[in-house]
Amino acid sequence: MTRTRSPRSAKKRPSSGPRPWLGWALKLGLVALVVLAGFAVYLDAVVQEKFSGKRWTIPAKVYARPLELFVGQKLSKDDFLTELDALGYRRESVVNGPGAASVSGNTVELNTRGFQFYEGMEQAQPVRVRFSGDYVAELSGSKGSKLAVVRLEPLLIGGLYPKNLEDRILIKIDQVPPYLLETLVAVEDRDFYSHFGVSPKSIARAVWVNTSSGAMRQGGSTLTQQLVKNFYLTNERSLSRKLTEAMMALLLELHYDKREILEAYLNEVFIGQDGQRAVHGFGLASQFFFSQPLAELKLHQIALLVGMVKGPSYYNPRRYPERALERRNLVLDLLAQQGVATPEQVEAAKKMPLGVTKRGSLADSSFPGFLDLVKRQLREDYRDEDLTEEGLRIFTSFDPILQMKAEASVSDTFKRLAGRKGSDEVEAAMVVTNPETGEVQAMIGSRQAGFAGFNRALDAVRPIGSLIKPAVYLTALEKPSQYTLTSWLSDEAFSVKGGDGQVWKPQNYDRRSHGTVFLYQGLAHSYNLSTARLGLEVGVPNVLKTLGRLGVTREFPAFPSMLLGAGGLSPMEVATMYQTLANGGFNTPMRGIRSVLTAEGEPLKRYPFQIQQRFDPGSIYLIQSAMQRVMREGTGSSVYNVLPRSLALAGKTGTSNDSRDSWFAGFSQDLLAVVWLGRDDNGKTPFTGATGALQVWTSFMRKADPLPLDMPQPDNVVQAWVDSRTGQGSDANCPGAVQMPYIRGSEPPPGPACGVDIPVPVESVMDWVKGWMN
Repeated sequence: MTRTRSPRSAKKRPSSGPRPWLGWALKLGLVALVVLAGFAVYLDAVVQEKFSGKRWTIPAKVYARPLELFVGQKLSKDDFLTELDALGYRRESVVNGPGAASVSGNTVELNTRGFQFYEGMEQAQPVRVRFSGDYVAELSGSKGSKLAVVRLEPLLIGGLYPKNLEDRILIKIDQVPPYLLETLVAVEDRDFYSHFGVSPKSIARAVWVNTSSGAMRQGGSTLTQQLVKNFYLTNERSLSRKLTEAMMALLLELHYDKREILEAYLNEVFIGQDGQRAVHGFGLASQFFFSQPLAELKLHQIALLVGMVKGPSYYNPRRYPERALERRNLVLDLLAQQGVATPEQVEAAKKMPLGVTKRGSLADSSFPGFLDLVKRQLREDYRDEDLTEEGLRIFTSFDPILQMKAEASVSDTFKRLAGRKGSDEVEAAMVVTNPETGEVQAMIGSRQAGFAGFNRALDAVRPIGSLIKPAVYLTALEKPSQYTLTSWLSDEAFSVKGGDGQVWKPQNYDRRSHGTVFLYQGLAHSYNLSTARLGLEVGVPNVLKTLGRLGVTREFPAFPSMLLGAGGLSPMEVATMYQTLANGGFNTPMRGIRSVLTAEGEPLKRYPFQIQQRFDPGSIYLIQSAMQRVMREGTGSSVYNVLPRSLALAGKTGTSNDSRDSWFAGFSQDLLAVVWLGRDDNGKTPFTGATGALQVWTSFMRKADPLPLDMPQPDNVVQAWVDSRTGQGSDANCPGAVQMPYIRGSEPPPGPACGVDIPVPVESVMDWVKGWMN
């Protein structure tokens, strides 16, 4: 018998109403949606704030002087072509568009590039330059029209970079060359114009290709996603980062059109590494790899840059040219497949070499000495963040042709002097300026070109030795009633006891006395004894005042040893001092910057030419005459073993105690150069001023081919004929008669007739014979 349960004893069945877990799931889902919505709102704010505002911090760009061409200009064809090569001009048989040049005999045809200067925009134009010897003989434009002046765009020589060392040259989408956008889309995101930031189709295709091949051959990220990753996120490989990237890509596409996104991508994408500095964007990459503006790139160059986006290090054309060539050709084949370029165009492009320059042209260590000067001068007017973030454009006086010649002179001289014991430990510094404007045109802070460490041109403060002597003699020549170039000086040994009881006993370099000498001979032969006696006569404080009027701001104690250069100056300070001597007594503050523009090309600041007369032109004319005799018959005479004697030059050697410092400072009409050689540890060197620094200076002047010194004679100066043995007045036709300049009223009276015996100090006769033989 079957027992049945009573209805009361049966368990109650679950109701068919809502399940509790479903409610919790709905609540959690709602919370997740709220959180996701909040996160989306946050991401939306992040996307819009950065993309609509200041997208990038742009370092200041530093430019060399623009090369200005005009008929009669002293410029060789070789130097001109060197500049065009540095600017990345293409050599073509027929000039075709901006940035192209062709050479035929002594004629160079080119099409300049437009450039935004301080005064305004200068348009691109065709130019024909004909050279005759080392001069520009003809300058014409389209259809043979004569041109007065043509200005090339300046060479970019470096920048002032932020701490993250990112760099870019911003470009507008309407400035890009043909094929770039089509190639980029074809290679990186062929569905770019049809998706909304994320492309399921691209993801599916990538999965299929990678699964079929068994390797990662294709990515599924769109250009928008790549931009988001580079612009907002990190390279972290995680699901959360990928989801954030996708959401931000959708938001970016929601607010901005495709052209804006493409333009940002063109400027943001990473395409290479320049030492510690990252190269971002196609604008900078074009300059870095080809030394050309982006607008001038051809199909094969565009294909290479686009191909490198996949792996800038892996496809680096300088390190792995075979990989880069294979990748470039693969991109070109893809362009043919998708109809971006014709098969004929692609085949022609594949026959082209990679065409990259040997090294990156943007390395900020290319000219570190001069850039250091620019940074120091800029910081007097600008904050660091202004210089590293605002994209300022700095125009300078830097001359790349003179810089290369200066570097070559240092290198060549050290190779030639390499056999001398201890020469390997010797360092070098050099400053080259324009004597009339005070503009620094070249600077070397180390014997190793490109060394970016201790800048000896600005910071090596070393005893200047005999470089101070022109200040001593100038102090005397400012007193024409007491001193002239033919005044007699005693070059005999003496000693002076100072207030502290110390005895100062100077000596000549050759350890000899030279009796009685002319004032100009004391300078020409760099005699210490006669110079020290003269300095004590005019007063050490007065000599130091003269030094200050020459432009030296450093304070020195009024010790007698200062008369022979015991005080220390940097090469830059020496250049300031000699600048006033070379410029007719007019002091001009040394400067390396001409003007500053904003990133948009608006004029911001100009650094005008400043000048102040510090000396009477007559006394400067006399000291320049004496400094020319340094070169003709004194310690600088070895110059004319290399340079033509028709080239008038003025200068002075300098050697500190124990030959620890080798100096030379000298000038022509258009160039002033100061050279220092020495050891960083202040040890002895195997060089005097004449055997070391002067050799570098001579090599530089030979390469630079300067104009001869042409000193206009001031109104208060007269020329008088004197006997070269006695300094007394003479007739022009007398044997040994020479013409000397004097301040009017200080010239000697006419002397006895020719043939009359005149007592002359024996030592003076010997000095005259030496000078005459030289």
